[in-house]
Amino acid sequence: MEELRGMPVVKHIAQEVTERMEKLAQKNVVPTLAVIRVGEREDDLSYERGLLKRFDSVGAKVVSKVLPLDVTEEELVDTLKACNNDNDIHGILLFRPLPKHLDEKKIIELVDPRKDVDCMCLTNVAHTFSQSGLGHEPCTPKAVMEMIDYYNIDLTGKKVVVVGRSMVVGKPMAMMMLKANATVTICHTKTANLKEECKKADIIVACAGVAKMLDGTYISEGTIVFDVGINVVDGKLCGDVDYESIGELASKATPVPGGVGTVTTSVLLKHTVWSAERA
Repeated sequence: MEELRGMPVVKHIAQEVTERMEKLAQKNVVPTLAVIRVGEREDDLSYERGLLKRFDSVGAKVVSKVLPLDVTEEELVDTLKACNNDNDIHGILLFRPLPKHLDEKKIIELVDPRKDVDCMCLTNVAHTFSQSGLGHEPCTPKAVMEMIDYYNIDLTGKKVVVVGRSMVVGKPMAMMMLKANATVTICHTKTANLKEECKKADIIVACAGVAKMLDGTYISEGTIVFDVGINVVDGKLCGDVDYESIGELASKATPVPGGVGTVTTSVLLKHTVWSAERA
């Protein structure tokens, strides 16, 4: 089995982004992402550290807007609107979920769609589903597509099974695969005969959020597997795929960690650079 690692894709994106940033530098523009974080959740802090490292490596900027857990909705909205109106900020990332006293659906719709670099608002969701090319797509499924492009995997006519139906990964992932001429089936944890559906696939994208849900009995010989899951079992990161059990069947697969998740922050960087170019 060929292991599809994320770091070569990260380096490829960094090279592309650096060339585009050199042109922006001639106009005194530094691509800048505003991260709006409520509280000190460890997973948010970990992702933020990774972002800072990735952006700093190419000379882009991350501005952190940190608010207390008991922040009022008015204070959060004011912070968000200030980022919308700041011409030096090109992308906005709002960490979610928000505390329960805040109206998350209302707040994310206040993000300027031009700066919504992770497809939070419905305007960009619509662009993703219509494949208009006008808005930013969600970073995680886009990371899968970046890996598919880098490793020269042709989707035309392939049977793809997406195991997961969230608006963050599963549904937009299916739309992106369709655009690339794949034939797509969306499955989930309630799908009848899930194992049989998966065994029909040329490519499986596992994004149901259940640790090691898919093992070797779900995989046919030669299947390509993209594992988007991020789970913690016994203190260790693992995906939605039981990686060791698919080794003799899958032709290619992404590990967890070291696979799709590695590329996600690079996609966020790429989207921020694109926003800076459009601005």
